[in-house]
Amino acid sequence: MPAPSPAVPASSWFPKFLLAAYLLEFVVLGISPAERGTWVAENTPIFLIVVALVVLYLRGVRFSNLAYALMSVLIFLHTIGGHYTFEKVPFAWFDNLFGFKRNMFDRVAHVTVGFYAFAIIEMTDRYGTIRNRAISYLFPLCVIGTIAMTYELIEWIYADMSDPAAGAAFLGSQGDIWDAQKDMLADTSGAVLALALYWLRDKFSSPARA
Repeated sequence: MPAPSPAVPASSWFPKFLLAAYLLEFVVLGISPAERGTWVAENTPIFLIVVALVVLYLRGVRFSNLAYALMSVLIFLHTIGGHYTFEKVPFAWFDNLFGFKRNMFDRVAHVTVGFYAFAIIEMTDRYGTIRNRAISYLFPLCVIGTIAMTYELIEWIYADMSDPAAGAAFLGSQGDIWDAQKDMLADTSGAVLALALYWLRDKFSSPARA
């Protein structure tokens, strides 16, 4: 079986630009959020993701610019959602365009969780961690699915332990009893899209393999 080609490391300026843009967004949207408790709850995991990416970068573990761009979408959208609370983000133009009856900003953000599958397979390919090609694509899909399930459990625990208003805002279910299941489907759908994009990049950017 041909060995997968390693991804090209990111240029130094692009991830730094994304980090600067995030910090600016974080500061601006941290001013007078709709609900401070929800803002803290929504921004904490995103801030930890950014810290982890910075630590990895400083340790020499770097992704391609495309991987950084894909990962940044969740970071930017989630920070917006933390400011307004997800169900109150001004997103009527999108909902009206597709005829949705609820605010779909949170669902779109969940799709972008799956984009991290791109970075996962990029790393396993670069270091040759997984030799079987089918498993190398299945692994990031399973990782995203596990993360999706874990986050829904965290939302449930937080909502149960916090005051009712903050809990409802954090859940953002908008009265949909199947919200958690749909969120997990959105996460895994985003992973499928990211893996398809990775396959296309790998197919058209790599030299022909014997």
